[in-house]
Amino acid sequence: MRAVIILGHGSRVPEAGKDMKTIATLLQKNHDLEMVEVCQMSRIGPHYPEILAKCVENGATEVVVIPYFLNRGLHICLDIPEMMQEEAKKYPHVKMIFGKHLGCDPKFADIISLRIQESLDLPDVRYLELAPRESFPVPVGQGEFVEMPPEEAKRYKNGCGH
Repeated sequence: MRAVIILGHGSRVPEAGKDMKTIATLLQKNHDLEMVEVCQMSRIGPHYPEILAKCVENGATEVVVIPYFLNRGLHICLDIPEMMQEEAKKYPHVKMIFGKHLGCDPKFADIISLRIQESLDLPDVRYLELAPRESFPVPVGQGEFVEMPPEEAKRYKNGCGH
């Protein structure tokens, strides 16, 4: 039996993965997929190891992980395949496939065009009431965001082969 796991980044914001869950439901319902699960790499779960275990316990002999990411960054090049290789050691009888990330698709231009139209009547950003940043604490020892200047980024090769 094949299981599909849609793997997102994760967030400190509860319910940030709600849209992924909706996509999983639509995939299962409209595309004849028996087992579709969602998980997160970090922050608020569920996390990959527990969802993978659930799939295997429910009879999966093949697991296809689809990274819910647009860009081919470090998570696609290294973090996710490393995590999958580590977990694959626990299930030698299960075929593990690191699927393609969302990437670029011409259909995205249509979706973005739709979002532009849906956004035109929204208020100016100056009038938005935002939750206090303290509502979304950063776990101890983890950074929130680290910029890398373009000059420094040029020192690194584009060695991602997936």
